[in-house]
Amino acid sequence: MKFSTFSSRKATVAVLLAGAAGLASSCKNYLDIEPTALTTTEATFSTVSGAQSAVLGAYDPLSGDNTYGTRLSLYYPYDTDELIGSSGTYDTGRRGIARYKAFASNTEIINPWNNLYQGVERANVCIKYIPQMALYTSGTSTDTASLHRLYGEALTLRAQYYLELIRNWGDVPAQLTPSSYDQNFNLPNGDRNQTLTTLIADLATAEKLVPYRSGAGVINERITKGAVKALRARLCLQRGGYALKGNTMTRAADYLTYYTIARQECLELMARRSEHTLNPSFSDLWLGVNQQRHDNYNEIIFEVGMAGSTATGDSKLGYYNGPRLQASPIYGSTQGAVTVVPTYFYAFDSTDVRRDITIAPYQYASGANVQSGVALNTLYDGKFRRDWHSPALPGTNNYLGYNWPLIRFADVLLMFAETDNELNGPTAAGRAALLEVRTRGFGGNSARAALGVNTGSKADMFNAIVNERLLEFGAEGIRKYDLLRWNLLADKLASTKANLDLLRSASAPYNTVPQYQFYKVVNGVVQWQRSFYKPSPAATPSGTTRVNWRQGIDATYVGNLRPSGTVVTIGTTTVNSVGSGMAAEYVTGQGKELLPIPQTTLDTDPALVQNYGY
Repeated sequence: MKFSTFSSRKATVAVLLAGAAGLASSCKNYLDIEPTALTTTEATFSTVSGAQSAVLGAYDPLSGDNTYGTRLSLYYPYDTDELIGSSGTYDTGRRGIARYKAFASNTEIINPWNNLYQGVERANVCIKYIPQMALYTSGTSTDTASLHRLYGEALTLRAQYYLELIRNWGDVPAQLTPSSYDQNFNLPNGDRNQTLTTLIADLATAEKLVPYRSGAGVINERITKGAVKALRARLCLQRGGYALKGNTMTRAADYLTYYTIARQECLELMARRSEHTLNPSFSDLWLGVNQQRHDNYNEIIFEVGMAGSTATGDSKLGYYNGPRLQASPIYGSTQGAVTVVPTYFYAFDSTDVRRDITIAPYQYASGANVQSGVALNTLYDGKFRRDWHSPALPGTNNYLGYNWPLIRFADVLLMFAETDNELNGPTAAGRAALLEVRTRGFGGNSARAALGVNTGSKADMFNAIVNERLLEFGAEGIRKYDLLRWNLLADKLASTKANLDLLRSASAPYNTVPQYQFYKVVNGVVQWQRSFYKPSPAATPSGTTRVNWRQGIDATYVGNLRPSGTVVTIGTTTVNSVGSGMAAEYVTGQGKELLPIPQTTLDTDPALVQNYGY
């Protein structure tokens, strides 16, 4: 739920300039009534309450369909080696994005771009005017502290908006001042490294201005010092990682400078466990998200507040994704549009509690209030589940009020482990951070968590971190961007497709995966009757229902993971792929690691150049 002050944000937002580079039409109405707009802006930034309302307006574009309510959280981060976004043949809409064949004319590209720049513009307005306020330097100590905090929040919001623009579109225009009627709106592509360097410096300023959570008195939908530091570490890893230039993934020579900054930010947060730490129960953490209750451990450092059951302020988390519900009288309806890559299920150890939170192997049939099991090729992501919502929400409402976690303390621990390893090789501190996250995943069983984890060399430690982030952050919109900054996207997609073929043929390491699975429904809940790791029995056990398990991974399924028109032979079967599966249109070297810059922006900004491959 959005914090209460958001209820008045719309009125204030209306007085602020909303245009940005590529959004000249958004500015036009305000510029037509320049005297009113200028007077209102002066009035807004004459009081602490006015400045606060303006900053809350800068938070606003984070929520809703066009940003973290749907597109940025559920369309953009897939397909990867974890999840498949909206399975089916690619199209010019959302499936084209997931299949790495997006179109510049697609409104699913245009609208999020515009909303992110709207957020940049609103933050720019606050960044300009708040330090100019008389109260900023000469007000009471309470007023100046409030305004300093608001200024720090605005700097952080701008950094978050630009991070999302950069990791999806690359070299985007970087406007760091509010739009004005006399500026040149023909802005060129900005160098992403220069933009990130500026934003990282901004966050160094912001963290001095914003209090820790214990001194903030608000829930974690508002930026605190912990959020600034964690996000600064994330920006540093983006700056220090690989990025697409033309058709080549490259990394700046100074990348270790940014790993050093990220490591220090994480280290400082890890020393303040009274502010943020791991919830000892992974299950409780995500049940709490679905039940919309506060986590006393504050593991979620910053999340996007959603509310209002509207396309502009709420989210479709748990409706668009999560287990499929077909008009359940108790729980309502969902689309179940995001499915799990079958090999992801088997990436988890059988005793890793994260598997059964992250992956939901059931659905609700039409009109049913009880679960039914699904095949291995129809698993759903499970961190946002409508049937876990408290209270239950029957009906067809698309908006469930689920917040989107932007960063958790688990990420801080694993970013520390990664940067520490990159700078120093495997150390006791780095291993401890990695194993802290992993041990929580094994219900506190540290011996089981450490079993089979190789951290003997720098390369081994890195691979362990890559794997742990896969298991920890499934369905949180992180994996794709991790793989890109590591330059591992092509390798992981290729190996996942190869592993799916091994799974289909029951070859090692999948040689004991059952062909069929069997379940009973007890008190409305699916209870699987046999191990997921042992071959099927010759006959269906009495009183159980059989579903395809490995049997669902057939030649057609595997063939559909390849680009359209590719003729492949799987065993004795020849398949003419139609490209309807995971990452089916991805081909390395074609520039599809980035999205196309919207055609509407290119049409109005002749200085801007389209990304390679579009």
